[in-house]
Amino acid sequence: MTHPSTHLDIVAAPGVFADLATAQELVARALSARGLTGGIVDTAAGSDEVIVVPGGGVPIDMASYSSVVRVDLGQCEPDRSDGIRTHIRGRGIDGLRFAIDSVFFHRFHPGTILSYGDHLEQRVEQRLPEGDGPFPVAVLIHGGYWRSRWEFDLMDAMAVDLTARGYATWNVEYRRPDEHGWDATTDDVAAALAALETATGDLDLNRIVLMGHSAGGQLAMRLAADSAGKTVSPALAVSLAGVLDLRVGDERWLGDGAVSTALGARFADAQQTYEASSPNSRLPLGVPQLVVCAMSDDPTLLEISRAYYAAASAGSDSVVSVEGPGGHFAVIDPASEIYQDMVREVDARM
Repeated sequence: MTHPSTHLDIVAAPGVFADLATAQELVARALSARGLTGGIVDTAAGSDEVIVVPGGGVPIDMASYSSVVRVDLGQCEPDRSDGIRTHIRGRGIDGLRFAIDSVFFHRFHPGTILSYGDHLEQRVEQRLPEGDGPFPVAVLIHGGYWRSRWEFDLMDAMAVDLTARGYATWNVEYRRPDEHGWDATTDDVAAALAALETATGDLDLNRIVLMGHSAGGQLAMRLAADSAGKTVSPALAVSLAGVLDLRVGDERWLGDGAVSTALGARFADAQQTYEASSPNSRLPLGVPQLVVCAMSDDPTLLEISRAYYAAASAGSDSVVSVEGPGGHFAVIDPASEIYQDMVREVDARM
């Protein structure tokens, strides 16, 4: 049996980094965290997937590579060229860390990319546990304040961990509203959930848990409300630091105006759209829920989660609150205490 290589090359164009030493330090830490070797080079060795940092707008000559993770430090159009598995863009120099994680998870814990629509972003990555099913299904909806530079690689670690725990994972990518409009976003997450009905694998569609992080928490909880009575519907919905009150999020200018940018208007000018989309306005959802938020997250997100839990608890829904140490990403980090607490609550209900 051939084992995947633990070596990873990052091919960077000359002058792409303002300070090469800073990039080298970041890369060394990120490689070490995943047990990998390698670094920034001029030319890649071997045939394994590489990371390429070509500079904004510069095409990559794919003749030299079998598979590439492209990184652009600034915001740019997505590069969907053949052979580029994913394009990490607009995340600054920290995009290198995300790229290293992406290569690690897909080299050592590969999933299967499936389409639920005709657009390239209408896709999911499915991972199936070892052994015999039927398997409960964890549907993961990533965050990023509904902005296109954030993609479903954010949920890779969580997907791999849940798959190892016996869940089939369905990591959802979707069209984001900054490039495609709000209706496309909400339509896509609904279509991704519905696609489970015809998905391969021995799946137990009576045990579906929707899990959304940050902006994805809003999408997951709204989707739970919208799914009532449909053929495919969740048994549990989990908000992981979710934006559960869009009116407050808009009023507080959360994420530098992320809410109004996503919905296309401020609350005063689009009240009906806000109320249809905001989970707190949809209570009771008709689905058991977990409301999870770390204590050192954005105080507005913690406040929104607590207010939502109080409102949901006053109604007919079964709802549990989980809080613990950490920041915004602790709730999707399998190494964190709050993540472990969250998974125990999910297991108990699934």
